[in-house]
Amino acid sequence: MGEDNVVKAMFLLRLLLAVISLIAALLMFKYKTITDALRINAFVGLVAPLIFISISAIGIANMAGKVSFTKLIITIIGVLLVLYGTTK
Repeated sequence: MGEDNVVKAMFLLRLLLAVISLIAALLMFKYKTITDALRINAFVGLVAPLIFISISAIGIANMAGKVSFTKLIITIIGVLLVLYGTTK
């Protein structure tokens, strides 16, 4: 897969998350209850990490042949630390 296609895939996933977040915000405004807002936010909270992991995986897979193994491992550890740091 060419680098342009990889960046395009990463862009489209990030754009998808932005659209999901915007729709979630509009739904929260429409329903105007804390319970509904929490449910909507929970859905976004489930989807966002999956998209983050997907974008990271696409980028890391494309970098695999271009950077040293050590730098690749450091990048993977960085992604894992972000995920760990955002858990409760």
